Amino acid sequence: MTKEKMQVKEILEKLESLSDPRAVKGMAKFGITPKRTYGVSIPVLRKMAREIGRDHKLALQLWDIEIREARILASMIDEPDLVTEEQMERWVKDFDCWEVCDQVCQNLFTSTRYAYKKAAEWTRREEEFVKRAGFALMAWLAFKDKRADDSEFEKFFDAIKIQKINSKTARWIVHFKLIHACAWCGQHSRCLSCSLHTVAGPADCRGYVVELHQELALPVVSRRGI
Repeated sequence: MTKEKMQVKEILEKLESLSDPRAVKGMAKFGITPKRTYGVSIPVLRKMAREIGRDHKLALQLWDIEIREARILASMIDEPDLVTEEQMERWVKDFDCWEVCDQVCQNLFTSTRYAYKKAAEWTRREEEFVKRAGFALMAWLAFKDKRADDSEFEKFFDAIKIQKINSKTARWIVHFKLIHACAWCGQHSRCLSCSLHTVAGPADCRGYVVELHQELALPVVSRRGI
């Protein structure tokens, strides 16, 4: 048995020992319904990731386990410089809930050399979680990449405009993240905010999210949530 496989076995045993059925039920109230999950919290997963350290090969093995916690851990320990475009395409097609989508984009994809390219590409795709991943990348790039020129985000305007036009028929899984992307892009710079206003209207993320949560009878969460 290889070192990586031994680590995978140990990690899964630890995750199983931390399983919390009540947390799984609580997650479902927020629309977090992956096919398999132990209900382990994100702070606990981050602590485990720090203990494991960066490991690209181990991340690839964890991803193939098809468990929520294993996949989020994979995104936390993977090495952005070693992530290929093919890996990103393979992983994005595996997303089965919004939380895994957002965590992978936040923890890993945003730091890869393909982040801006994939943000533009994925927002034009029809697959629900792939499209959400595109807008999630937009949001996190605007939040994290403070040195980026406004022109990098202006390239996203066409996709934002198209999604806004289709907003009445779009599912909340995509539309929530569109609003977050608009909000963060609007805060990147005053000039970009003015330009975005002409394309998408006011980027009032909080107000819109509250309204949409009420319509769907979902709990209201912070800007970094759903």
